[in-house]
Amino acid sequence: MSMLTPPGMGGQYRITGDKYPRMRRPRRRGRLVLVVVASVAALGTLGWGTLQLIDVFTGGDKASAAGTKAGCPAGASPSPGATKGAADGTKGAAALPKPRQITVNVLNATTRTGLAQKTADELKKRGFKIGEVGNATKEYDKRVKGAGVLLGPAAALDTALPVLGTQLPTADRRTAAARKGAALDLIIGDGFKKLATTTEADRALSKLTAPRPEPSGTAC
Repeated sequence: MSMLTPPGMGGQYRITGDKYPRMRRPRRRGRLVLVVVASVAALGTLGWGTLQLIDVFTGGDKASAAGTKAGCPAGASPSPGATKGAADGTKGAAALPKPRQITVNVLNATTRTGLAQKTADELKKRGFKIGEVGNATKEYDKRVKGAGVLLGPAAALDTALPVLGTQLPTADRRTAAARKGAALDLIIGDGFKKLATTTEADRALSKLTAPRPEPSGTAC
């Protein structure tokens, strides 16, 4: 029996040649897959924990609360410009003068007589203070083709002029930088027929002085 013959085979089988069979351990693929899955899960948990720590130390909760309070999605904060714009809009509406605080000079630039006095009387009934009543200056006399011109100092552009404009919405609004005093001129033109009705004027005035709602959507 050859020395290469495995014991117990009684010489029935012989191993010849210079190559021998190698015995390998069975591959454990299941364990390898389990290790990979566990590693991925551990990395995910570690990343999530890191983000939570960053959020806490950078004040993420405060920004989220501020955004939700301002009507923004969670995690978003209102734009400083939008917030300031909403505040300025409400403040501007509240700062508009009342008709009783506005003095109006009613001037007639047409050839129709008595038009300035009639218009002045109507404005007085609506609460405006009446200053000068008469004919327009040469600069405007017979040169206003539209319903009229509302003229005032530069400071009145966004305050007194819009309020007076509710009474004659089709009139042109102009300012003069060198103009002195706070009084306004209502210069009646050829296209003038009548002032807006009291209902129309009151509705326009209410809309003008109403607080403006805070913007949404673009505020974040």
